[in-house]
Amino acid sequence: MAVAALERSFIEICGFERETLHRFREVTVDQGLRALPGGVKFPDSAGAFHYEDSGKLLSVTSNRFIHWSTSGDTVQLVEQSLDTNLLNNAIKIKFSHCTVLPGGIHVQENLNNVIILICTNQSVHRLLLAHPTRMYRSELVTELHMQSIFTDVGKLSLQGLPHSAVIPSATGQTGSPLTATSWLTADGEAHYALASPAGGITLVTLPPHDCDGDVSVVELKRSSMMQRLSGWMPTAIRGDHGAADVVLSLAVREVENGSFLFALCQDHKLRMWSITDKEQTCLLEADMLEHMPACAGVRRLAGQGHRLRLAFSPTTGLCLCVYLAVPQRGQFVVLQLVATDNNRYSLHRISSLFTTQETLVDFVLTSTDIWSVWVDDSNTTVVKYINFEHNTAGQWNQVFVQPAPEEEVHIGRDQDPRETYLEVLFSPLRFTAAAIVKALQIYRRGSERISDLSWDSLKKEVTVAVETELQSSVTEFEFSQEEYRQLQVEFWSKFYACCLQYQEALSMPLGLTVSQHTGMVCLLKKGFVSFLLPCFAVDHLCMSYDDYLFSEEETPISEDAEVGRDVLQLVQCLRLVTDAVTPDQAYEMEKALEQLQSPERAAELVLESMLSNDNDNVIEEIRNKLQDVRNPMTAMTVLMREMDLETDAELGGEAPVQPGLSTRISLSQLYGSSTAVSVVCQAVCHMTMTRALFCRDLLILQKLYLRFGDNVFLGGGAQLLQLQQDLIPRCSQLLSSYHLLKHISQSLASTLPVDIVDANLQHLTVLELCDSPVVSANRSALSPQTVVELFYQTTARKIIISQIYSQQQGALMLHWSHMMSSVVHLLTQLLWPSNPGFQFPECLMTNCQYTQLQEYVRLIGPWCQVNIGSCRFMLAQCYLADGEGQKALQCFQEAATEVEKEEFLMRLTGSEDEEAAASTRLQYYNKVLRLLEDVGLPELVIQLASLAIAEATNDVNSQAALWTRIFKHHLDLGHNSEAYEALTQNPDGSMQLDCLRQLVVVLCERSQLQDLVQFPYVNLHDEVVGIIESRARGLDLLAHNYYDLLYAFHINRHNYRKAGTVMFEYGMRLGREVRTRLGLQRQVNCYLAALNCLRLIRPEYAWIVQPAAGATHERPGASPKRNSDGEFPPEPAVRRQVDILELKDLEKEYMLSRCRLTLAQHHPPSAAIAGSASAVEMVALLVQTGLFDSALTLCQIFKLSLTPIFEGLTYKCIKLQFGGEEAQNEAWSWLAANQLSTVVNTKESSATDEAWRLLASYLDRYPSANAQHHRYVINKLLSHDVPLPDWLVKSYKEVDAASLLRLYLNFDLLDAAAELVLEYVDALLGRGHQYFGIERPLSATSSSVWLPYTSIDQLLKTLNETQTNSSMYHRVRDKLDDYHRLVEQTTKLRLVAR
Repeated sequence: MAVAALERSFIEICGFERETLHRFREVTVDQGLRALPGGVKFPDSAGAFHYEDSGKLLSVTSNRFIHWSTSGDTVQLVEQSLDTNLLNNAIKIKFSHCTVLPGGIHVQENLNNVIILICTNQSVHRLLLAHPTRMYRSELVTELHMQSIFTDVGKLSLQGLPHSAVIPSATGQTGSPLTATSWLTADGEAHYALASPAGGITLVTLPPHDCDGDVSVVELKRSSMMQRLSGWMPTAIRGDHGAADVVLSLAVREVENGSFLFALCQDHKLRMWSITDKEQTCLLEADMLEHMPACAGVRRLAGQGHRLRLAFSPTTGLCLCVYLAVPQRGQFVVLQLVATDNNRYSLHRISSLFTTQETLVDFVLTSTDIWSVWVDDSNTTVVKYINFEHNTAGQWNQVFVQPAPEEEVHIGRDQDPRETYLEVLFSPLRFTAAAIVKALQIYRRGSERISDLSWDSLKKEVTVAVETELQSSVTEFEFSQEEYRQLQVEFWSKFYACCLQYQEALSMPLGLTVSQHTGMVCLLKKGFVSFLLPCFAVDHLCMSYDDYLFSEEETPISEDAEVGRDVLQLVQCLRLVTDAVTPDQAYEMEKALEQLQSPERAAELVLESMLSNDNDNVIEEIRNKLQDVRNPMTAMTVLMREMDLETDAELGGEAPVQPGLSTRISLSQLYGSSTAVSVVCQAVCHMTMTRALFCRDLLILQKLYLRFGDNVFLGGGAQLLQLQQDLIPRCSQLLSSYHLLKHISQSLASTLPVDIVDANLQHLTVLELCDSPVVSANRSALSPQTVVELFYQTTARKIIISQIYSQQQGALMLHWSHMMSSVVHLLTQLLWPSNPGFQFPECLMTNCQYTQLQEYVRLIGPWCQVNIGSCRFMLAQCYLADGEGQKALQCFQEAATEVEKEEFLMRLTGSEDEEAAASTRLQYYNKVLRLLEDVGLPELVIQLASLAIAEATNDVNSQAALWTRIFKHHLDLGHNSEAYEALTQNPDGSMQLDCLRQLVVVLCERSQLQDLVQFPYVNLHDEVVGIIESRARGLDLLAHNYYDLLYAFHINRHNYRKAGTVMFEYGMRLGREVRTRLGLQRQVNCYLAALNCLRLIRPEYAWIVQPAAGATHERPGASPKRNSDGEFPPEPAVRRQVDILELKDLEKEYMLSRCRLTLAQHHPPSAAIAGSASAVEMVALLVQTGLFDSALTLCQIFKLSLTPIFEGLTYKCIKLQFGGEEAQNEAWSWLAANQLSTVVNTKESSATDEAWRLLASYLDRYPSANAQHHRYVINKLLSHDVPLPDWLVKSYKEVDAASLLRLYLNFDLLDAAAELVLEYVDALLGRGHQYFGIERPLSATSSSVWLPYTSIDQLLKTLNETQTNSSMYHRVRDKLDDYHRLVEQTTKLRLVAR
């Protein structure tokens, strides 16, 4: 199908904003004037200015224009662009006590500025604004938004020279000027021509803005004479003006040395003035009635509505178009200005065109056409255009204006009135937000002002207002359902009628503009601007008015004249069908399509209804008309071919020609503004609505053909068969396709919270479909956006513009008709469901429009056979977003069958690494699995991975990856048995080991040790043990329980020696690494468990190998260390010695650990050093703490000397004996920890007494050779100058009196030593011998006795040397002498006895 549109008709597309935001900045200009008495009220008017470079792609002003509207004392100026959104682009200027004149606004540009000239009935003004090219110095403008030239208008001075001036009133003149025009000369002077109410023209001139000067006022007269007025003094010469000289319309054209001012007056004459710096001369006067036939009656009447427009082109020169307003006989006269000799000019008539319209609002003359906008008797807008040189019998071309919304809303029997009215009111096509807001204010009776609301908020406000009004009018408490429904219809229709009134007021046309640079045609209305787009050929036929349709003789749809005639006849038949379909029948057809019923069946039901209710014989009329169609099959085929947008070409490919940087940037913005987005997408919406109705009526007509059969067909059964098997199914699919496009083009996009957008972006990253965030829409948050607008803005526009650029041979020219037709056509092709491209659903998914995407897939499901798998994938995405995982999984599975056939799914899988899964379907499964993992649906991952394993029968790597995935998610879900089963199925050894390691770690962290221990681990036993050992040796002992796990693992398998080894190693590490009471407690338990394990084994096997001391540092997986050169040091060649530990060795370690724990319990600070202390060190620590029982036990087990114990206890006794009360109190704690042999219940017993008793008991319980323990105790006491307790001396005398004597001598205790010698000698002589352990004293019959003579001699020598001890010396000496005499006697007796 050709993209080019049929340039015979245009359609109006309303580009109104759907925003409630008030966006005009208001500026007030007060010149201190008073309102003129009896001022004339002028109708509202509008106009526009198009930048000279608006048709150039690389310009900042491409597709950019300014439009304005006037109303009383106010001018509204808006700058718009179709490429970028302009900020601060709307201003409202109010001139106090003045009225803006018709034609009083003129905009002109030069290199540096945009100049706006404004003329009111009392003043003239000039606004000097920076040109856009000066606002953006760089040629490359990349912003999504740009500042408008009106941004800084608030900073401008709008009063006083050279920006404004007050027009002086002439003497005796009353009333205000009737019309005006203005222009800017090459040297910067601003001229304002005002039509005086009394006739003639007043010319006001402002000096250039950058020069000093005065305002001059000149009155133009009909003769070549003129009078210049200097300053502000009124003219003294009034001239010869009469009523006939009153100017109705003014126009100006700048020429080389000045300007030509054209004035169309009430006397039907056109006058041309030459305006130069020196003089103002009337060069031409022509009677326009000369060009009007039968003008005798007209000449007598004064002209009222005459209009004048100019146009210049290099080919025709300057052309004028004069509209002569005559009731029922309006006429346009196109004249060409021809220059003759001697500076004389004449007018050459090119064409006269007639019209019967009543009220002309505005018209525009271009170099080839006349465009006009009218209002008819019913206040309906009419727009027409005609080529004034080449036309057929004065036939005006049609422009299909937007009809006003229907006056009554049809509500189906099964529809809710409120929902139906809201759908119509807030449809993107019918009502502006301004109309709804004003209607709401009136409906509320102005109770409160409505602030800026979003579209959704406005909908809620409307609902509340109408429902409140309804409820306040209700007087009864009970209603039937039907009564309440009628009340709803009544109140909603009342509000709807209010909206209709305001929409009609806002839709009132004020002007028309045609860009001479791009050909863009805009209709300027009171509330918004609408754009005229060229109609495609089939749309032209669909919408043509009956009188045009019946008068056409050819159609561009077919070059064959016969076929063309049949097409026109068929369209006329379709027009009869359209008129015959009632609203109820149309609703039933629409509902059938919405509910996915067969369009053919629905058409049959509508036809049955039409036949049964044919009271006006419409069917007979259609039948008669059908007989005029000679070849209906061909005509239908041609029409359907025109409407079928299916194409094999893939849109969106790389352009064959890569443009330069500046061109690429300009193309990236082309038609990207919110206005362009709205216009393009509304054009698509209108086209789809029109064609959907056309296809509906064509399908009904085809069914009617089948019913008529041979009575209508000349060809007989073959054609009926073709109709039934080919044309009707094709038409049915076309109807479904256009119904779908109509639905999506009116479906609003959802606004999204940030968290959903972020989550969606993460999912797209998983699918590798989007590597950057979604570009936010350029539309205001207050304004709704359809999903088609969203698609065009984010995805389609780039594809379309690239396609158009690639098809251009030279530079891209921004010709409005061609560009808009191409953009609309290509956008519709991108949306066409039967085309291979899948960009639209992908865009919906990318932008989180899940509800709309779900509805899209639902609507195309029954009949579209393209991208079936891709649609199932999209539906799965929607289900995921809705939390319906099982449905999503089902759709993902269904999409898998189409992976190798559809472009979207191939692209989805093609981004996988080359070395990944072998088959395409397996790649698809991997992508979906990652998506499901990202969403957090492990159950579905397991199900899908199980299916995917069947696809990977010959791919071991993929199988291993899938089994690993299954294992992971089973483990995450707590399915331990299933996870173990998946682990055992994994064919890859390294992955299996990784899974096994993860299983061990996770189950340990969850404390699910029962499962971990009881798994069989077939062929994996050593690996499990290695993993647990590695974890046990590598992690913190208190935080993880791997040794206990390993112990349980071995116990469960009756491997007691291994279990004992594990617990012994655990105990060793606890002593080294965990220096706390808890660690010592665990160490005791570990050694006790190890003992129990060895006792369960036969004695000959009850041994273990002592673990190496460096086990914690040489564990598997530890990173090797490097030396200072960065190299790995060589392994030290050390032969390790293996130590065997038997049961008795473990018992020793157990007792040592028990003592450590006891020490820590009684003295917690000692725990830090007790953990690795040896037995000898522990004895010292225990003694220091006072735990003498434990120390004695340890010494006995390890066969250590008891000396440290007795010395330590002696020292404590000394400290207690000389300590204070505090020491006494502290002593009870350690005394209580030692068991005394007897209990003393005397109240006088103190801690010191108890300590001495403990010492005495130990000396009794633990005797030693030669009473060494006594000796150590006495030595310790004497070394601290502590008197020896009697009991100690007594007990030691019985054992070793000689040693006691030596101790006395060592510490210079001479008196005690002497007394001891005396007592000892007496004991030998028989007096008290039992106290010294002497069984029999000295006698002739007893055994021999002895004395420690060396010690005694030492004593005597010392006593003899000191004078103070002389008496003691003599006593000892005497006692020895007695002893010696007795020994001598005894010896003699023994000898005698022999």
